Amino acid sequence: MFLLLVLIPMFLVLILNINLYKVNERVAILIAGLFSLFQMFFVFSPKFFSTGLVDILALRFECDGISWIMLFTISIVAFATICVLYSNLTIVPRKKFYFVNLILLSIAGMNGLVLVRDIFSLYVFIEIIAATSYVLIALDKTKKSLEASFKYLVISSVATVMMLSAIAILFMVSGSTDFVEVTRMYKEYGTNPLIVSASVFFIVGLFIKGGVMPFHGWLPDAYSASPTPTSVFLAGIVTKTTGIYTLVRLYSIFDFNYSMQLIFLVFGALSIVVGALGAINQNNFKRMLAYSSISQVGYIVLALGSGTILGVFAGMFHLFNHSIFKTLLFVNAFALERQVKTNKIDQMSGCLASQMPVTSTTSVIAFLSTAGIPPLAGFWSKFLIVVALWFSGNKEFAVLALLASIFTITYFLIMQKKIFFGNLKEKFNTIKEAPFAIRFASLFLCAITVLVGLFFPLVLNFMAFLFSF
Repeated sequence: MFLLLVLIPMFLVLILNINLYKVNERVAILIAGLFSLFQMFFVFSPKFFSTGLVDILALRFECDGISWIMLFTISIVAFATICVLYSNLTIVPRKKFYFVNLILLSIAGMNGLVLVRDIFSLYVFIEIIAATSYVLIALDKTKKSLEASFKYLVISSVATVMMLSAIAILFMVSGSTDFVEVTRMYKEYGTNPLIVSASVFFIVGLFIKGGVMPFHGWLPDAYSASPTPTSVFLAGIVTKTTGIYTLVRLYSIFDFNYSMQLIFLVFGALSIVVGALGAINQNNFKRMLAYSSISQVGYIVLALGSGTILGVFAGMFHLFNHSIFKTLLFVNAFALERQVKTNKIDQMSGCLASQMPVTSTTSVIAFLSTAGIPPLAGFWSKFLIVVALWFSGNKEFAVLALLASIFTITYFLIMQKKIFFGNLKEKFNTIKEAPFAIRFASLFLCAITVLVGLFFPLVLNFMAFLFSF
């Protein structure tokens, strides 16, 4: 069953590109959307939960609670991305077809990444996702998108070298790249300087992939300069999977001492503060959201630094919440760009709340969730992160995490006022709400954010069940 989630999207790409007949781009988009919906419900199958460790084609697949959360999140973000792609009039039909192919390949890579159980295969799937991301960023071939794609390629290559070096060291010592063998090796030789250096190489490589400060140089350009469907997909799930999820996965394999945990605490705190400060000074809406993503990713890294199972639990919960509300914000950024014809916040100034009520309302809810305002989903995951830090003895970082929310509220209030609640410019009198596909994606994501927050006790029990199997 696990292999289906990797092979089906690859098979769909093959079918879509057979030259027996030319597939219409709308048909291709429909197929990709149906697969994302299939995956969304497929992971709830009782048989899916009961499937244990599976050896297929020399690869080991297994789904635990962390993998399940990622598979569900991937399907939600992919579906929202397909909705945006469907309504994007600025992309020529054949390029929409290429988008579908690349998104399906990326989904296959991400599904494989969260299910595979050896470090080298983990790396291979990361590179599959990276290869599709390079093309997705540059697909509209503008000067800025090509520059952003090249920057991502160069910086990501550094991460590749570091991760491969770490894998080589771990294989040399343990004789295997299987998670079980590497875990056993860490328990025996975890304090060996060679093993410590391998851990540092791998962590820094994943910090680069996840856009953690100060290895974030590629991320603002990639998010802001790429086509909007790419921005939604990258910000919503790709960087979370290749960088942050893999950090969580290795956290359960590597035997980190407090010195390693301190690395997570310091870089997590740095990302939270600098990302929030960077967002305040941005005039480009998508670039502001990019810096906000860096800040929110910092919370997840900070949670891992607590060194507790509650920290891992809270980090994964915030990863899910962040993927949902950040995807929602990028979908709304596209709605504004499509209707107002600009991404510049000062040029959008006006009372657009009256012209675009769905976009305005869902944006407010997403911002409040991002800032950790109750009872929305973002509040609960941030609350659990603070609790994990406080009771693990890292009280100063818990206080910092709380105070950083003030910065988050600050730049979101500034942006919200400038775009939705200022004085309406005359040229915006004829502006209308975004098309149905975009509104549906926004309302769908907004509903998840609200419902997860309101029914948090039920969500908490379900996540406790996930972490127990």
